[in-house]
This record gives sequence, structure tokens and C-alpha cells, in this order.
Amino acid sequence: MNPGERLSLEAHFKTLRLPSVNREYARTAVDAVNEGVSHERYLLRLMEMELADRDNRVFAKRLKDARLPSKKTLAEFDFAAIPAVDPMKVHRLASCEFVARAENVLLVGGNGTGKTHLATAIAVEACKRKLSVRFYTVSQLVEALIEARSERALSRMRASLKKLDLLILDELGFVPLPATGADLLFEVVSDRYERRSIVLTTNLPFEEWISVLASEPLTHTMLDRLTHHVHILEMNARSYRLAQSLQARTA
Repeated sequence: MNPGERLSLEAHFKTLRLPSVNREYARTAVDAVNEGVSHERYLLRLMEMELADRDNRVFAKRLKDARLPSKKTLAEFDFAAIPAVDPMKVHRLASCEFVARAENVLLVGGNGTGKTHLATAIAVEACKRKLSVRFYTVSQLVEALIEARSERALSRMRASLKKLDLLILDELGFVPLPATGADLLFEVVSDRYERRSIVLTTNLPFEEWISVLASEPLTHTMLDRLTHHVHILEMNARSYRLAQSLQARTA
């Protein structure tokens, strides 16, 4: 191939948005010749590289858009430290079939028991499956909703939240919500009811949610929405983080 043909070929790759093929075609061609690979198999290798890199780019973008506090995985979770949690159930949830069915996941337990870790790990698995995900603490979401309402952008924000395949709401119960904030949170939950999935973590048993939401009717109705189609993980055990800290000190 002469230089002019090479430049034209690479220009076509750029026009067709095939950056991985553009980067790898020459090296892969040399490997194909050395191995006696057919033209078809050479082309197959290039296409597989392009698709794999494209999947990686999509995954990276999904992770960035999700705004996760950290990239936790199921492989990093110590199930032995939280014996109340069924590993098989968690791995089934990580398949994200519950998202296709518009079901919710509630992780309930004391501080430091790994609720946020599992919620984040499920979010990572959802991103791998090209699902749209967004992570908020409950207080962050409420603050953003109140700000959006003050700027007359609430309808736009709610519409954006409705489109997400999976919404992660972390730490319900850590910060009492103003009445306005509880109402706005309820609207988000109602918008997604039987349409899209929520993963929510809380340190409070259901009967104590009223202490955060401040309204008994609103609390009951929100629980009805969240628990109609739900998977509940009870995670009451000794603090996962405390156990890790003590183990590190001993070591």
C-alpha cells in the first residue's frame, strides 16, 4: 500500500468512526500474514477489537454519567462479614433483570454494613449492561430538586430523572428532610413507580421513616410505591467498616 492509499484508508476509518481499527489495522495485518490468517479472519479480528473498545468506551461513559462515589464491585465485598446477606440473591440482582421488570431494591441496615458498597456494585453492573444510572444521596437529590424548583427547572429535572433506567438513592435516614424536600422526593418515587427502578439504602426500619419524612400519610404512600415490587436485603450486622478497620489494626 502506497502512502497516498494509506492516508485515504485512515481518513475513511475516521469518517466511519472506527478509531480502534485505525489504530490496529497495520499491526494486525502483520500478525495475520505471519500466522497465515485469511482475509476474512483478519477482518473479523479488527471488528472484534472495534466492538470491544466501543463497549469499553460506552461503559466508561455510563460510569462517568452515574457519578458514583467510588467504583465498588461485588468481588470486593466480604459476604462472610455480613452473613444476613444471601450472596446468590445479590448476584441475581447484579444481573439487573429487576431493572427490566421495573422493580426496586431496598438495602436496610445499620451504619457501616456495606449498603452503599452493594448499591454501587449493582450500579456498576448496570453500567456494564449499557443501562443509564445516576447516584445521589437522598439529601443531595432533595437539595438539587429544591434548587431546580427555585430556578423554575423542576419539570426538566424530573423528566431527566424519569428517563434513567436505574436511580440509586443512598442514605435515607441520615439527614431529616424539610417538608418540601420530602414532597419532592415522593414525586420522584411516584414518577418511577412501575416504570423504572430504584435502589435505595437506609439505616432505618420502615416504621421509623416518618422521623425523616415528617408526614405519616406521605411515608405510608411512599413505602407502598417502593415496596410493591421490591427485593429487600436486610443487612443488620456488626459494622463492616469497623470490622475491616479492626482487622487492619491487628495485622
